[in-house]
Amino acid sequence: KVDQRQLKEILKIAVQELNLDLEEISLAFLGVPEMTDLNKIYRGNIHALKNLNLEVNEGEILGLLGPNGAGKSTFINILAGVTDKTSGEVIVWGFNLDKNPRQVRVSLGIVPQEINVDPFFTPKKLLDLQAGLFGVKKKDRITDTILDLVALKDKSNSYTRSLSGGMKRRLLIAKALVHKPPIVILDEPTAGVDVELRKNLWENIRSLRKLGVTIILTTHYLQEAEELCDRVGIIHKGSLIALDTTENMLNKIQTKTIIFEINKKVVLNDKSNKDYNILTNTDSEFKIEYNKQEFNIQKIIKLLENQGIVIKDIKSEDPDLEDVFVNLTNN
Repeated sequence: KVDQRQLKEILKIAVQELNLDLEEISLAFLGVPEMTDLNKIYRGNIHALKNLNLEVNEGEILGLLGPNGAGKSTFINILAGVTDKTSGEVIVWGFNLDKNPRQVRVSLGIVPQEINVDPFFTPKKLLDLQAGLFGVKKKDRITDTILDLVALKDKSNSYTRSLSGGMKRRLLIAKALVHKPPIVILDEPTAGVDVELRKNLWENIRSLRKLGVTIILTTHYLQEAEELCDRVGIIHKGSLIALDTTENMLNKIQTKTIIFEINKKVVLNDKSNKDYNILTNTDSEFKIEYNKQEFNIQKIIKLLENQGIVIKDIKSEDPDLEDVFVNLTNN
């Protein structure tokens, strides 16, 4: 199997040997978003993005995490053509943002955080209008298919103002799909929504991924990134400080917490707690934190058994993305 970088090298050689323009090669063989040394400096020497390098893999869900003001929105606005970059290179689906800005925009479907749908249009008319703005001919429009995908087909002829908040958010996703973009960017898609709606939107995102759409997701909900994303990038003060698979990101935290529900307090000596930190030691609970790579929990269980302590229940607390996020941004 040839990875993306190898494929690009092969394509470059082919371009040189055959004297072809890279854009003449089928887009099916080109990479998806790739940013090199991307910078954005606002007035007052405010660095919103600092030498950001990022390559998105085709067909993946990439999560971008970061506190407010980290640079996530600036990143999206540059891709959308709303904000001009200060320096760097942006390639989207084989098109250079500086040379082919229109093709870049057509390659993207962007779902904003704010709900911006016309209250006097029906979903069907709104999608037809959006498709027309992208130059999609009537015979090529897939309005009904998209409405079915986001579970709004039964509301296709209802006024948008009568839709619930969750339906309006699904309609935003539908708007981003009218021109069949290979890449969809979701900016805080579940911000301010309830748990049930969040799970419904997650299913919509998974459905897009199954269709082969590449998805870039910005979110403040770390559980959301953990649940959906193949890879996670953390942006802090304009810099990409971490980028890895979700599994590898979670493995960056080596500590684990175990809680024993017991019937009496554990007697400890100086040697007992050398390999772990004691968080709680009472007549009913013994809670410790330890390095899961260096310490075997069987030693604790043996210690409790030797003291005749009855273990009523055992609970474990594994690190999540929130722990990784806090650890990285604090450092």
